[in-house]
Formats: sequence, structure tokens, C-alpha cells
Amino acid sequence: MSMRSDSGAEVPALTREVARAAFPKGCLAMRIRDGLGPLFSDEDFKAAFGVRGRPGISPGRLALVSVLQFAENLTDRQTAHAVRARIDVKYLLGLELTDPGFDHTVLTGFRDRLLAHGMEARVLDLLLERLAELGLVGSGGRQRTDSTHVLAAVRSLNRLEFIGETLRAVLEALAAAAPDWLRGSMDPAWQERYGARVDAYRLPTDEQERRTLARQIATDGYRLLEAVFAPAAPGWLQQVPAVTVLRTVWVQQFTRTVTDGEEEVTWRGKDDLPPSRAMVASPYDPEARYAKKRGSAWVGYKIHLSESCDDPGSSRRPHLVTHVVTTDATVNDAMVVEEVHDRLTSKGLLPGEHLLDAGYTSAELLLTAPTTRGVSVVGPVRSNNTRQSASGGGFGKSAFTVNWQAKHALCPTGATSRYWTEGVDNNGRDAIRIRFATATCAPCPVRDQCTRSTQYGRQLTVRPQEQDAVLERVRAEQSTDEWKDRYAARAGVEGTIHQAVATAGVRRTRYVGLAKTRLAHILTATAINLIRLDAWWNETPLARTRISQLAALDLAE
Repeated sequence: MSMRSDSGAEVPALTREVARAAFPKGCLAMRIRDGLGPLFSDEDFKAAFGVRGRPGISPGRLALVSVLQFAENLTDRQTAHAVRARIDVKYLLGLELTDPGFDHTVLTGFRDRLLAHGMEARVLDLLLERLAELGLVGSGGRQRTDSTHVLAAVRSLNRLEFIGETLRAVLEALAAAAPDWLRGSMDPAWQERYGARVDAYRLPTDEQERRTLARQIATDGYRLLEAVFAPAAPGWLQQVPAVTVLRTVWVQQFTRTVTDGEEEVTWRGKDDLPPSRAMVASPYDPEARYAKKRGSAWVGYKIHLSESCDDPGSSRRPHLVTHVVTTDATVNDAMVVEEVHDRLTSKGLLPGEHLLDAGYTSAELLLTAPTTRGVSVVGPVRSNNTRQSASGGGFGKSAFTVNWQAKHALCPTGATSRYWTEGVDNNGRDAIRIRFATATCAPCPVRDQCTRSTQYGRQLTVRPQEQDAVLERVRAEQSTDEWKDRYAARAGVEGTIHQAVATAGVRRTRYVGLAKTRLAHILTATAINLIRLDAWWNETPLARTRISQLAALDLAE
């Protein structure tokens, strides 16, 4: 399919006349067209389309249609129907009233082309370039970033259901791809055992019966893998994605040993399972991961939204989404800050002040961002939450004197540490572990106020000197009213997350896989920007923080 160079530079006269009569005060689609013009041109997406073959639908129009789809949370079928039937959409796209539109499958093909050519971020970037030309967004201002969880488009399964459904999924895939081979290679009992979804029948409740069923499923899975990888089997069967998932899951979930000629298959213990960042959580979306945060657990992904948030009094600009990052659910928030700053720099939108919550901030970031990026990072650091500090009666870190040059620390009683080990913590950040000798701490009369360990002396974990000084400074600052007033603007990003959830249903992805989910989030961010532009043009005030009736009661009397 080749690219058709026609993105509706002008709105046809009849379309304009009818749209104006139907919407005398205008509407979102019409105001976007009047305010920004065609917005996307076919040339912007030419790398994803060939030069031969029958001309296809204008990619510039398809990009705009895709954004409108997420602005109104429509399915592909509903979107294609809107292009065919709605006057305001024809006005937006610059189509004749008699234009028949296109089949809904064209949207799927367009998204696939964007992903195949690495152009998923192009839609948001083009909009931001246009808004930068209009002076509505730029560098050097203030921005804020926050994240929220995204549920994968799969069901959450317990461990027994998961392995059963994984085996059933690969049998379904092989039944479709190689029915003749599977018919001659499978155990006839498998058809009855795995013919229906695992959650469609009642699983045993007795623990021993569940273990017996798990061994049966594991054994059947190993038999199937042996058949697929047998020399007589077609080689391409090994490349079937469901087979790859089965191999990975079986390695992660089971151990297989042979003793005296007898094979034994057992569950892996909880301590023997791989970490969540590597463990497959669903056979239908192998990129989704299990994560838990502040009591909420989910299988899926995480979206990070960055938006401009200049004070209304100092700049007549709307609050617009400047960047989106989508990761699997296990990625720590702090790991995406460098990527966000890199991408904002490439767009010419790097802020002068970046508001972040405690999940993003680190001593290293607070120290290096102002010097290497010219960005002042404003965000809280975690308080000293050791047992000694929390109880108030023990010796916390502040009670120790660290001699950075001599590389040792002095405890409150005057004893000197013995070990000074430089390395990294669990998140890969520089850290120094300082430990006192057991012989030093054992006879100490105030030992109970310092450590509970009966085998080792007190241990401290500190950052390198410059980072440690930054942490202590920020801990002192974040308790002041001035710092709290400066940081208060960060809370507004919660409204952006709510808008993304309410407008486009971003809390649950509609697609399978990280790449497609990322594209959906970029289209969602672009749609939010168009909605906000429309509200800004209409001078719609920002919504106030809602307070429940109960919370608003005055109980002073």
C-alpha cells in the first residue's frame, strides 16, 4: 500500500456550511481544526508507508482520527462510524460530506505501521512542536511528573490456574498452527483435560489434590515440549510464541529431577522463584508484570505523565502533557527520570523546575540535576525511618559522627567503626556501609538503644558525602512552610491522572503488550492536550479540589 498525499488542507465549502449550521457555537473537533489547522500532514508519516501499490487512506488523517478516538474513548468500529456519519468529524478532517470513510481495520493497520517503524511518539511530538510555535509550551518553566498503575488486558490467576491456562494456551496455538502434527503427538486425554478454560471448572480445594493436579499439568507440559523439540517435529514449531512462553513458565515454576530412573517434578518454593521483574504473570501478555505498591497489587504496566504547570498569573499558558513514559509494573519510579529529562531536552521542553514525589527523588538526582541539566528538582526525600529514629529513644544516624576523610564513624559513646564498605544499594545507587565491630558493641551499656543484633555490631548505611549533605539539607527544608508552598503545585498532576482515567480509561490497557500499550498512552496524552486546549480557548476555569460533605463539616463547636 502506498501513501496518498491528501490530508485535507482546506475544509470543503459545503462541509463548512453544514457544520456551522449544525454547531453555531462550535465544538471541540471544529475548534481544534480552526485553531491548529490540519495539524498532521502525510509527509510526517511517509517513512511508514511505501511508494508502490494502491493508494491508502491519508496517514495524516488517520493520526488525527486516532487522537479523536482516545479523546472520546471510542472503539475502532465506533471511530470508523464517526468518520462516516458525523459532520464535526468531517469538518476536523477536511472531508466532503459524501466521503464514505474507511473500514475500522484500517486503524489497526495504521497503529501497526507506527510501531513497526518506531514512530509511536511522533503524534505527540508533532502536536507539541505546533504548540511551541504558538508559544503555548516551551522550556524553562515548571513541570510535574507522577505515575499510576495500568491493569493488563488479562485476568489475574492464582498459581495453579496460571500453569493450567499456560498449557491450554499453547495447545490452542498449536491446534490452530499445526493441527495434523498435534493430532498425532498429543495424549488424547489432553483434549478433555485442557479443552475448556481452567477457570471454567472447579479446582480442588484440598492442598494435596492441588499439588497432584499441578504435577500432572507440569508433566503434560514437559511431554509437549519434548514433542515440539524432537528431531522429527517441524522446526518452526519451536518459534511459536506460545511455546516460548511455556518454556519460560515451566523453568520459572518447576524443578525436574531424575532419581533412580524415576522423574520427579515439583513446585519451586517461594524463595526459589525469580523476581517479579522477570517472572511471566500471564500466558496471554508475557510482558505484563506483577507489582505491589502501598497495598495495591496488580498485573500490568505503569504510566508516567509529565505536564507543564506554570502559575496562571505569571504565564498565560494551558497545562499540557509534555511527555509520557510507559514501563512494566515493576520499574521503580526513580529509574525513568533520566529518560524523561533526555526526551524533554530533545523536544526543547526541559523545565527549569521539576516537581516530583518521593518515589522519583534521590540524593543523586537532587545533586546532579541542577549542574548537569540546569533543572531544579523539587521533591521530598524519605525521612530517616530506622527503628531508632521512629522510637525516639534510640540512637539514629544523626547521633553518629561520620569522618569522611578518615573513612570511619564515631558512635555516641565515642567508639570508632571498623568497617567502611563502598558499593551500591538494592536500587543500584551508590551507598556506603559502615559497621562497628561486634567486640565493640557487645559490652556497650546502651547497646539496646542502638542495635538488636546479638551477632554483629551496629551498621549504618549512608550516601557519599555530597549526596548525604543534600539529603540532610532537603530533610530540613521540607518541613518549612516556604518549601511546602512551593511543592504544593505538584498535587495538580493527580488531576491529570484522573482525567486520563476518566477520559480514555487509562487505568486498564485495551491492548496486549508493552509497545501497543505505550502507543495508546501517547495517543491518550495527545487527546488530553486537545481537550485542554479547547477548554483554554473557551476560558473554562480549572476545576477545584473536591471535598466531601463529611470532610467539609465544621466541628469547631
